Amino acid sequence: MTEEILINVTPQETRVAVMQQGVVQELHIERGSQRGLVSNVYIGKVKRVLPGMQSAFIDIGLERSAFLHVADIWENSVNGDAAKPIEKVLFEGQSLLVQVIKDPIGTKGARLSTQLSFAGRLLVYLPQESHIGVSQRIENEEERESLRSKLQQALPADHKGGYIIRTLAESAADCELRADVAYLDKLWSNLQQQSQTVAAPALLYKELDISLRVLRDCVNEATTRILVDSRETHERLAAFARDYIAEAVPKLEHYVGARPLFDLNGVEEEIERALSRRVDLKSGGYLIIDQTEALTTIDVNTGGFVGGRNFDDTIFKTNLEAAQVIARQLRLRNLGGIIICDFIDMDSQEHRDAVLEEFKKMLAHDHTRISVSGFSSLGLVEMTRKRTRESLAHVLCEPCPTCQGRGEVKTAQSVCYEILREIVREDRQFHAREYRILGSQQVIDLFLDEESQSLAQLSDFIGKPVSLQVETLYSQEQYDVILM
Repeated sequence: MTEEILINVTPQETRVAVMQQGVVQELHIERGSQRGLVSNVYIGKVKRVLPGMQSAFIDIGLERSAFLHVADIWENSVNGDAAKPIEKVLFEGQSLLVQVIKDPIGTKGARLSTQLSFAGRLLVYLPQESHIGVSQRIENEEERESLRSKLQQALPADHKGGYIIRTLAESAADCELRADVAYLDKLWSNLQQQSQTVAAPALLYKELDISLRVLRDCVNEATTRILVDSRETHERLAAFARDYIAEAVPKLEHYVGARPLFDLNGVEEEIERALSRRVDLKSGGYLIIDQTEALTTIDVNTGGFVGGRNFDDTIFKTNLEAAQVIARQLRLRNLGGIIICDFIDMDSQEHRDAVLEEFKKMLAHDHTRISVSGFSSLGLVEMTRKRTRESLAHVLCEPCPTCQGRGEVKTAQSVCYEILREIVREDRQFHAREYRILGSQQVIDLFLDEESQSLAQLSDFIGKPVSLQVETLYSQEQYDVILM
């Protein structure tokens, strides 16, 4: 399937859309003020060791201290004996070379590891290891052994460190492998020199920006062209491609059209749809996607779809389409963590197996690690998708100031009754001559109409007059009771 990569650059942010047959499959957004930290290497200082949690907080120079778990300490992971407790490995004030493996998300700080890795185009370099691994996506055992042998021949005799061979290396020439090895060796050598001259906390290595990462990681044989709407970025990508990815050079194009690149290809509309809670299916069914702190739930509904010879056939077809769309929405919205998919109940085991197989097939296109379990006894499909950065909604949106992220507001009637209770409470504590209610237009209108009798009864009960005043800037839940 052919693929196009669109790169939209402004001084504030860079946006990347990966398209297949004119449909957006992936979206990546990076803002200059909020660049991701994953793969950055720091020399940090141990701030606090927590034996009870077998974790430590590390100061790497960010607003919040980063988090290091004992399982992410390289010395423990390679130790053949029982892993040492963290208080035997780290002490407060110790300097430590660490790499970010997960960006800060919500209130959580960045997650760290002391096992370092550096991605090239064809290889991932592991300076502390000695073995050569191969990407799990390369399944043929003969091909795996051939690639290992090919890399070993490309390595210098005195070379130290291990590698993971990436999928792109399948069709790479020997000279390309040697170039990748040289690039990664130089990067590691420079980092070692820096680590001996700077004081903790300090940044030693910064991962490439998103446009260069996409060129390094996403371009493959299926990529037909890479459109960039910034001349400066195009020149920078072309220079990077000439050094490391020669076959990408002819695919790079500088877009100079009058219409914005994302508008022309329908990406802006797709971004808006990706922020919506509801996703319509072509068959007439729809998905409801709810993202919470703990997990994401996806509910499949038949909606107006009444096709098929019988009801079971209708449900099966809706679930099949939903499986395809859910896989794409996970990539598009960058949803991670625990995900629960509530497909429409199917009586046939054959139908359940077919939907699950289709779902797994569509998820195989995802670059992120995914684990899927079968249908549970409640008819739910439970899965996890590795979360290393914020979802699209968390990047572009913030909780609603009116409902505080609940997704609902109290009705005007509920607010009216709340105000009446507040006045009674205030009257028992204070002895005002009069009360004035400041509220939104909807609440005041209700007091003047349907709830006018309730307001009159309250005034009689407390023996004080109550006046009303509209505050146009108040939301429906906002109000004030003024004592006169």
